[in-house]
Amino acid sequence: MPRAVIVTALSTEYLAVHEHLTDLREETHRQGTIYERGIFSVQGRNWEIVIAEIGAGNIGSAVETERAIAHFSPEVVLFVGVAGGVKDVALGDVVASTKVYGYESGKAEQTFRPRPEVVLSAHSLEQRARAEAKRGDWLKRLHPSPATIPRVFVAPIASGEKVVASKESDIFNFLRSHYGDAVAVEMDGFGLLEAARINHAVPAIVIRGISDLIDGKSKADVEGFQEIAARHASAFAFELLAKLPKGKEEQRVSPARMKQPRTQRELERLTELERQRTELLQEIAKFENMRNRASSSATGDLENIIISRKESLEKVDQEISKIRNEIGE
Repeated sequence: MPRAVIVTALSTEYLAVHEHLTDLREETHRQGTIYERGIFSVQGRNWEIVIAEIGAGNIGSAVETERAIAHFSPEVVLFVGVAGGVKDVALGDVVASTKVYGYESGKAEQTFRPRPEVVLSAHSLEQRARAEAKRGDWLKRLHPSPATIPRVFVAPIASGEKVVASKESDIFNFLRSHYGDAVAVEMDGFGLLEAARINHAVPAIVIRGISDLIDGKSKADVEGFQEIAARHASAFAFELLAKLPKGKEEQRVSPARMKQPRTQRELERLTELERQRTELLQEIAKFENMRNRASSSATGDLENIIISRKESLEKVDQEISKIRNEIGE
C-alpha cells in the first residue's frame, strides 16, 4: 500500500485532513512526536496516510518532516494548511507551490540585502496540481459546496518566521519588492521541502488555502476563513493523491533491473547507500557547526535536526551492514 505523510501546523489544518481518513490509530515516535495513521480509499485503491500537527515555523517543520520520512519511508510528503494571500488570490482560494522562497536569508548592512533561498516542489506533483487545477474535480470533496467557487493557483510561496498582518509592514513591502511572483506567505513550507530534498528527493509539495489577505486578518478569522481555507486545501490535496498514476508509487525497482542478478542489484543498492551515508555525514557536520555558532535560543532546534540526521545515518549503516553480510564482503 502506498504511503503519504501529511504535515500540518495548526489543529484546524489537522482536523481538515482528518476528515478524509478512516481506520485511524495513534502512533508515538520515540522522540515524542505523535502521529495518526489512517486509510484514504479512492476508486478501489487505498493510501496509508500519516498525519502530524507540529506547530508553526520552518525549523520545526524541517525537523519533524525529516523525522517522519526516516520513520515511515513515505512515497509522498505534503504540507497542507492555510496561508496569507499576497496578491491575485481571494479568501478560500488554494495555492499549490511550484517553489517556496526562504525570504529571511540575507545580509544586514545599512539596508538588508536578501540572499534568496529557494526549494522546488517535486515536478511530478506540480504537474498533477496543474492538471487538477484545470479540472475542478476536487470541488466534489467539499461538503457543503461553497457559495463562491474557489480557484487554484500553482505558484510560488514565500516562507519565513513572521506572521505578516499588515500591508503597511516592512515585511510585506519587502516581499512585494523582492519576491514579486509569490502569491502567498506562510511559515512552514520551506522547511518541509528542504527536508524532503535532502532525503533522497522524496516527492513533496505545499498546498495552502488562503485564510486572510494580510489586512483584515482578525476579521477573516472571526468569519471562519481559517477553517474554510483548511478544508479547501485538504480537499485539493486528497484529489491530487487520488489522481497520482496507479501503481507508480509502488514501483521501487524497474523491470529492467529486476532481470539483473541479485548480487548486482545489491551492489548497486550498496553504492547508493554509501552515497546517502556521505551526504548525511556532511549534513551532520554542517548543522553541528551551525549549532556551535548559534545563539542559545536556536541550539535546541538545531540539536533536534542533528539527532534526526544521526537516526537516518544509523538506519543507513544498518542496511549497509546487512547487504555486505549477504554478499560476503
